[in-house]
Amino acid sequence: MADEATQKRPRGRPKGTGGDAPTGTVQALDRGLTVLSALARDGKGRLSDIAMRVGMPPSSAYRLLTTMQAHGLVAFDEAGQDWMIGVEAFRIGSAFIAQVNVTEAAREPMRQLMRDTGETANLAIADEGGVVFMSQVETHNPIRAFFRPGTRGPLHASGIGKALLAEMNRDEVEAILRHRGLPEYTRRTLTTPDRLFTDLENTRTRGWSFDDEERYIGMRCVAASIFNAHGEAVAGISVSGPTVRFPDTRLTEIAGKVREAAANVTARIGGVEPDR
Repeated sequence: MADEATQKRPRGRPKGTGGDAPTGTVQALDRGLTVLSALARDGKGRLSDIAMRVGMPPSSAYRLLTTMQAHGLVAFDEAGQDWMIGVEAFRIGSAFIAQVNVTEAAREPMRQLMRDTGETANLAIADEGGVVFMSQVETHNPIRAFFRPGTRGPLHASGIGKALLAEMNRDEVEAILRHRGLPEYTRRTLTTPDRLFTDLENTRTRGWSFDDEERYIGMRCVAASIFNAHGEAVAGISVSGPTVRFPDTRLTEIAGKVREAAANVTARIGGVEPDR
């Protein structure tokens, strides 16, 4: 019987949740987010009003507000004695909105790209020195590339990865290389900085990147970047498939379709392509 509580504890939940809420949430964080949500709904408010709306003593609400203020999540207007949402909350929310908007905005252009080229269309973003695939529209051809959403890949050995690297400054790229290196996946992988930087310069000049069996032998990929309102690359779109269906004679045609799709998504999210 002494082990009954332990046996009933759901798997994947840590021991000793102690004073936290019964659901396993952190009570102080839960209350802080309740205050933040109230401010988001109402725009701004005085301490007494906020405390009354969320049902807690003003002293408790004040401690939560000042903690969030230290992180930029809320701000205080001395003149009006009002609390309001801070710039850091806006930044966090904007990051999520941008990601969702890109994914949604890319769906139809990706479908059209697949129809135009007959190959699988992919959408990915850069994250922690690699690429993360967000969405895919598969071709109906029997041999095709497949990247489940959430799949990670190397920046230097993928079409979208190299398209995004080409939009970074040299210091950013070198920092990634120091952290990640240039591991070899096939005999065609770019494994030296000189070869990679030459490839990135070519990518910038023509506006599209080319993965020539650098991650998988027998597979090629062409990609282009998607830009936000500041002309910053926030994602990439590509088509990938077997080398036999990506002959050199088709590269220019495929690249044109990929660039067109990327430009379409950029326009849909209110982005602008940088001046070259």
